[in-house]
Amino acid sequence: MKMSSGVEWALHSCVTLSQVREPLPAARLAELHGTPPAYLAKQLQALSRAGIVSSTAGSVGGYTLTRPASEITALSVVQAVDGDAPAYRCTEIRQRGPLGVALESCARPCAIARAMAAAQEAWSGFLAQITIADLAAGIDADSGGTAMADVRRWLTTA
Repeated sequence: MKMSSGVEWALHSCVTLSQVREPLPAARLAELHGTPPAYLAKQLQALSRAGIVSSTAGSVGGYTLTRPASEITALSVVQAVDGDAPAYRCTEIRQRGPLGVALESCARPCAIARAMAAAQEAWSGFLAQITIADLAAGIDADSGGTAMADVRRWLTTA
């Protein structure tokens, strides 16, 4: 399954936003992650349309999470950025060609479509169980417990 780079950027942005109480400008998020500001802004707009972040205009404006990080799933971020269409779309190829199966023999999806639907369900189910808070904790654990404090410290410097 292939996702856009916007998913990675949106997930990292949500983890970063979980560490602040005040609105964080998109330019500051882009600087922290070394991402193009205009492209990151598009991901933040998608997150805003999905109700995951809210934006505040003005000189002290920026983005904040709309609810606690423990209530925002990785799946909701993925779907906000890349949409919720399944990765696999069956076109009923089994009904085509010289050995095509008759429509009346296709009462249920074929084995390939069933396997792909099961994979989609497993993937979505897994991401639905992981929250932004879980990701922040995992990133922190990977760094020996310093990553989130480093992010908070960096964000308070000008």
